[in-house]
Amino acid sequence: MAMLGFLVVPLIFLLVAALKTFGINQEYERAVVFRLGRVTEPKGPGWYWLIPFIDRAVRVDTRTVTIALETQETVTRDGVAVRVNAVLWFRATNPVRVLTVVEQWQRAVLQAAETGLRDSIGQSDLDQLLKDRTAINQRLMGMLTRAVEQWGVAIDAVEIKDLDIPENMQRAIGREAEAIREKRARIIKAEGEQEAAQKLADAARTIATSPGALELRRLQTLSEIGAEHNSTIVTMLPVELLEAAKAITGRGG
Repeated sequence: MAMLGFLVVPLIFLLVAALKTFGINQEYERAVVFRLGRVTEPKGPGWYWLIPFIDRAVRVDTRTVTIALETQETVTRDGVAVRVNAVLWFRATNPVRVLTVVEQWQRAVLQAAETGLRDSIGQSDLDQLLKDRTAINQRLMGMLTRAVEQWGVAIDAVEIKDLDIPENMQRAIGREAEAIREKRARIIKAEGEQEAAQKLADAARTIATSPGALELRRLQTLSEIGAEHNSTIVTMLPVELLEAAKAITGRGG
C-alpha cells in the first residue's frame, strides 16, 4: 500500500508535465512564449510544443476589436462646448510588443483614443464638425496611429458617432439655415424677374419693328378680357386697318 502511494505522486507529476508540453491556438490567436522570462518566437495557429515548467505561453487575440468611446465633453476651437462620442476599430499586429511594451494594451488604446478625440475636437471649429466630419475622422485616425504603432497595434478606423451642441447654438444654427434659404429664394426670384424683363424688352423691340403686331396684340388682349368677364367691348379700328381699307376702295373706283 505504501508502494502504491509512492508511485501515485510521480505519475501525477508526469501527467501534469505531459499536459504542459503542448498548446493549441485558434486561427486568430498567437501565443507569445516566455522561456525563463525571455521572449521566444510567437507560435501561430494550431498546436505547438512547450518545455514543462520552463515555458509560459500568453495568447494574444489578433481579431479586430470594436469599442464605443465614452462621451467626451470638450470645447471647439471657436469656444463652443460640445459633447461627442465615437467608435474605434483596432487590432494587434505585433503580439510580442503588445505584451512587452505596454500593460493592458486594449485599455491603453482606449485611453489614447479618448484623449485624441478631445484634442481633435479642440483643433476644429463648430462649422467643420457639422459639415466635414470626414476630415476630423482622418485627423483623429492619424493621431491615434502615431500614438499606438509603437505598441504593435493598428487602427483600422475611427468614426465620430454623435455630436451634441447647446440648445442656444441649435437655435442659432436653425436661424442661420433659414436665412440662407431665404437668401436663395430671393436670388431665384430676382433672376426670374430679370429674365422676364429681358423677354419683355425683346418683345418690345419686335413690336417696334412691326406696328401691325402691336395692334394684333391689343386685339388679342381685348378678346381675352371679354371672354373672361363676359362683357362687350367697343373699340376703334386700328389706323393701319383703316388705311388698308381706303387703299382697297381707291383701287376699286
